[in-house]
Amino acid sequence: MKLIYIADDDLHIREALKAFLENAGYTVEAFENGDLLLAAFSGKPADLVVLDVMMPGSNGFAVCKELRRVSHVPIFMLTARDSDLDYQTGLDLGADDFFTKPVSPMTFVMRVKAIFRRIAYERGDVV
Repeated sequence: MKLIYIADDDLHIREALKAFLENAGYTVEAFENGDLLLAAFSGKPADLVVLDVMMPGSNGFAVCKELRRVSHVPIFMLTARDSDLDYQTGLDLGADDFFTKPVSPMTFVMRVKAIFRRIAYERGDVV
């Protein structure tokens, strides 16, 4: 079963995404900030990471940059900020996708499934 980490300082968003992803069959661990996610990742890497851009402590951009130093894990950025510069920054740092809040949970889950299918295809796994 795929493990997904979510870091968002908004409890409602964490819980909603966690519920939708678990209903889709994923294991999800949610954190209130990026520092907690990084600590968990160093002990048990996830298969996908979801990062809010604006969080106390290490923001999503900083966490994305740190994860890219050690891993090729897929990273989704999730934020209320929607400027082209924010998108460019996230993608330049190595994020695989960028979502603006509010995000449709169904669309989000479909994009998670799509990236896992793409990874399986690239590895030569049966899809």
